[in-house]
Amino acid sequence: MHKIEMMYKNDMPAARALPLVDQAFLRLRQDVLSGTYGAGAKLKLDELQTAYGFSSSPLREALSRLAQEGLIRADERRGFRVADISAEDLADISRMRLMLDIPALRESIANGDDAWEALVVGAFHRLEKVEGRLSDGPVVLDDNWTQVHTAFHAALIAACPSERMRSWSASLFDQAERYRRYSARFRKTARRKSAEHRKIMEATLRRDAKTACALLEEHILSTQRNVTAVLGTPAGRAGRS
Repeated sequence: MHKIEMMYKNDMPAARALPLVDQAFLRLRQDVLSGTYGAGAKLKLDELQTAYGFSSSPLREALSRLAQEGLIRADERRGFRVADISAEDLADISRMRLMLDIPALRESIANGDDAWEALVVGAFHRLEKVEGRLSDGPVVLDDNWTQVHTAFHAALIAACPSERMRSWSASLFDQAERYRRYSARFRKTARRKSAEHRKIMEATLRRDAKTACALLEEHILSTQRNVTAVLGTPAGRAGRS
C-alpha cells in the first residue's frame, strides 16, 4: 500500500493537506478498487468533477496515473474506462504476482531482521483480530479487513531490498484486489483466510523459505481459482455486462 494511501485511510486531515492530484488519485483509486465504478464503466470528466469537487486538471492526472497502474484504460476517443474483468486478465495478474512475490519473499526472509519479524507478527495479529470480529459475510468486502490484509502481504516482503519489486508487487496486489471484491459479491460461502496467513507467517518466521514460498504460491493460485470459478457462473458473467 502506498504511503499516501495509508495517510488517506488513517489521517483524513493530513490527507486533505496533500496536493489535489494525490487527493483525486486516492479517491478515484479507492472507488475503482471497491467496485463503485464497475468493469468497463466510462469515467466522464464532467461527472467526476461533480462527484469529487476537483477541477479537470488534477482529475486528468489522477486518471493517467490509474491507467499506468492498469486499473483503468484509455479508450480510442481519449477517454477513460475502468479496466475490464476477465479470467485471462486475472491469470496474467496472478502469473506476474508469482514472478515477483515469490522471489521477493525469499529475499525478504534472507535479509529480514528482528524489526522485520516484529512487523510481520504485528501485521498478522491485526489481520486476525479484524477477521475475528467480522460476521459470516465475505471478509473481502470489509474495508478494515482489506486494509490489514494488504498490510500483512506488504509486511512479508518488506525486507526485500528491491524497492521496484515491492512497488510492482503492491500494484499487482491492488489489481487482484478488484477481482477479490468483485467475486465476493457472488460468492455463496465465506472464505476465511486466517489459517492460510498463519501458516505463511510461521514458515516465514522460521526462515523456511522453501515452505513459505510454496504456501504463498498456493495462496495466490487458490485466489485465482476461486475468482475464476465465480467468473464462470451465470451471476458472475451477468455482473460483467
